[in-house]
Amino acid sequence: MTTGNAAPPRLGWRTHGVLALLVVAYASSFIGRQIMSVMIEPIKLEFGVSDTAMGLVSGLSFAAVYALLGLPAGRLADRHSRMRVLAITAALWALATLLCGMATGFVVLALARMLVAATETPVTPTSLSLIADLYPVQNRSLAISCFTGAPTLSAIVGLSVGAWLVDVHGWRTGFVLIAIPLLFLSLIFGFLGEPQRGRWDGVVAHPDPGERLLQSALTLLRNRPYLLLMSASALTTFSAYAFAMWNTSFLVRSHALSLQHAGILAGVVSGAAMAVGGVFSGWLTDRLSALNRAWLLRIPLLGHLLGLTGLALYLLWPQATWLTVAGLPVPSAMLWAAFSGFFSIWWVAASFNLLTQLVSPWQRATAIALQTVFSTLLGIGLGPLAVGLLSDVLGSTFGDDSLRYAILIVNVFLLVPMGLLVMLYCSRAYHAAAAPVPAAMAPLALTEVGA
Repeated sequence: MTTGNAAPPRLGWRTHGVLALLVVAYASSFIGRQIMSVMIEPIKLEFGVSDTAMGLVSGLSFAAVYALLGLPAGRLADRHSRMRVLAITAALWALATLLCGMATGFVVLALARMLVAATETPVTPTSLSLIADLYPVQNRSLAISCFTGAPTLSAIVGLSVGAWLVDVHGWRTGFVLIAIPLLFLSLIFGFLGEPQRGRWDGVVAHPDPGERLLQSALTLLRNRPYLLLMSASALTTFSAYAFAMWNTSFLVRSHALSLQHAGILAGVVSGAAMAVGGVFSGWLTDRLSALNRAWLLRIPLLGHLLGLTGLALYLLWPQATWLTVAGLPVPSAMLWAAFSGFFSIWWVAASFNLLTQLVSPWQRATAIALQTVFSTLLGIGLGPLAVGLLSDVLGSTFGDDSLRYAILIVNVFLLVPMGLLVMLYCSRAYHAAAAPVPAAMAPLALTEVGA
């Protein structure tokens, strides 16, 4: 593998246009999940099912399929045209979404939702693999932060517009309107050309080794820097999902807010802060890592430290109203929620940028998919559950404040991913690459990553 030192060509509108399409596709997946939360009551009413059944169809069954098929989806993107994978994925995803809207019973709806999860699975690993070949490393963090910021946009659309849409036109119409843009995306991806793999990494020739799925996964897990980074990211989502799932309930119990007011504050304050923090961290990472690649780890570490400090202050801050906006009481603790949200997202863009450099261009989608599997299992599967269990255990001692301390205890586990990042920072393979880089920055030496 060789590196090129020539200045990269100027990025044009086509590159940014493809990124915009990837953002729309990623946002669409989260709109489908967000709008499902406002469909719960009308679906329950129509099919006469329990809360447990709705929790199964909206959460566990979806996450299980997503995690199960994540690795095969990533390998598919590594071995075939990624534009073609996205085109076929979007078409099948649209059909599965339409099936949800035409469900004649709850079992049919549950199966259709599982099919949606299966067809959505390739979107994230394929898109991030494409971004790595659309943007050189000195511009990649900002591009990744734009992509990963899509859920913020989808939350606004899914919860606000979605609530109105479901209330006025019914839940079936919601699924139909989600499916229509996906069909257009499928057509557009089908006509787009495939960027050369490794075009910004100075790769002259590095053919796909043709490994089987299990072999590919084992190769990645033997890559110690990748394993450390992937583990740190997955453990971070364990704490992040736990907080996101229980934040609204915390505001209701510990700050005496109504459910509606708590939901608005949790979404707007934390969501807006994370959106701004994500884009800013992407821009900052690109600027600093162009001088020294060590900032690809320093930025996440700094974000974790400041984010955890702000979160502890937010959770422990006494109940007090700072101001009232249009009848909405805003607790003074929300200032710390905004502070924490701004910094807690700093790990995302830098970590994904570094991940794309720790593996070859023919492993990227599989590497991202493997991380997604662990993040889904730890984040969605165990994070919220851990808080719930701790809150029940602490309930006899702290009453309604048990949730406050349960969230805090789970988020203290951020010290573990911070420790893993420090280990990676001190490793020989990473330290050898943490130096000023040329415009077309080379990937970390693959001959050393197994050390």
